[in-house]
Amino acid sequence: MGRVEQRERTRAELLAVSRRLFATRGYAAVGLAEIVREAGVTKGALYHHFEGGKTDLFRAVLAQVQDEVGRTVATTAGAETDPWDRLLAGCRAFLTASTDHAVRRIMLLDGPAVLGWSEWRAMDEGGSARHLADALTTLVEAGVVVPQPVAPLARLLSGAMNEAALWLAESGDPADLDAVLTALFRMLAAMRA
Repeated sequence: MGRVEQRERTRAELLAVSRRLFATRGYAAVGLAEIVREAGVTKGALYHHFEGGKTDLFRAVLAQVQDEVGRTVATTAGAETDPWDRLLAGCRAFLTASTDHAVRRIMLLDGPAVLGWSEWRAMDEGGSARHLADALTTLVEAGVVVPQPVAPLARLLSGAMNEAALWLAESGDPADLDAVLTALFRMLAAMRA
């Protein structure tokens, strides 16, 4: 195995171990010594890949999770031909993905706490929030949604879905997902022209 492959393998192992530990116990309860021990690497190797240590490692794990959720939402929404159905499918996919314990812990709880609200929000806007704004822009331009500024609408809807995702994760009742989706879809229906 060449040096490049070894570096990529080490980085991937650090990410996989960290993701599992952060998802299981949370960022604050996981130490660097545990991460490097379980990954089978030295602290020097960790700092080679993640100069800022545990915070940079967490940032990379969060980016992975956000990217996966964003791809799931985009793929699910993209399967619909009607723009309105695309929005509903994307919202459903986001809320469903957010019920996963690891996604909830890393993306919704620890993300803003570890990186701060501004950085977390900037990362979120690079993924699923951008898709939401694009979908709403399409709907406003097509006259499906009452003409209005998209930026505040996208933030309001994103915030509502993040809060709903947190509530779903804490409720533990699978039937609550249907209740949230029903309430969300009623709220969205009020926006239609």
